Amino acid sequence: MNIHERMHTGERPFKCTQCDKRYPSQCNMDRHMNIHRAKYKCTDCGRCCPSRSKLAEHRRSHSGVKPFGCTVCNKRFTQSGHLVIHSRIHSGEKPYKCHVCNKAFSVSGNLHTHVSVHTGEKPFECPYCGKLFKIHRELKLHVRIHTDAKPYSCRHCPVCFTWHGQLKTHLLKSHNEGTWFTCDICPKKFSSKQHLKVHVQRHGAVKPYVCSECPKRFYTATELRLHHSVHLGYKQFSCGLCDKEFTRKATVKRHFKKCSAKHG
Repeated sequence: MNIHERMHTGERPFKCTQCDKRYPSQCNMDRHMNIHRAKYKCTDCGRCCPSRSKLAEHRRSHSGVKPFGCTVCNKRFTQSGHLVIHSRIHSGEKPYKCHVCNKAFSVSGNLHTHVSVHTGEKPFECPYCGKLFKIHRELKLHVRIHTDAKPYSCRHCPVCFTWHGQLKTHLLKSHNEGTWFTCDICPKKFSSKQHLKVHVQRHGAVKPYVCSECPKRFYTATELRLHHSVHLGYKQFSCGLCDKEFTRKATVKRHFKKCSAKHG
């Protein structure tokens, strides 16, 4: 009962001594340690899994087998758990509720992230730059910027990628594998539904997101959030070679490429 209640509260008292990841029970913690022991290792890409069943699920990413199908929209998944989460889109079920504000979520991980809004806690620190994160997954993804890790490999050619979205786009463009999302208004097509959604907004005459500091309007909340940094004057991104500061991540990435070429 105590372990189950932690699914709703987001509490994870058991902390891994090797990677600082946290778990709601000792049993989950012990299973996680199999990753560090390399007990269940994929022979195709070297990824270590916590259990034999998780290794079997992971291998489907190489074989392309998706045995679990949605009865409503026929979308298919490699894991039964992913199908359960997906089915909540159709049912509207949100079983995970915040004990502070009663906001409900369809995925337990989203609740765990949300709880930190009330506590302000950011327990995961990047060992390279000191940046703090609310959840371990955010830190894990961030660290790839420093290590240049590329865990996603193409099963058709030797190319590897840092992000799963990059691999998905590569499979579509280079190997014609997967499904394109095509705009109903123009011929443009996209590798993800989210990118298509953002694109469709640009066909509309209305820009729903208005800046509170100036008359500028934007198509998406992300564009508005990035714009706000202009008014704040806060430059959170800096070049590691010349220490020049920037307000946007995309700008510093473009600058870094030019700066690294300049410095040889």
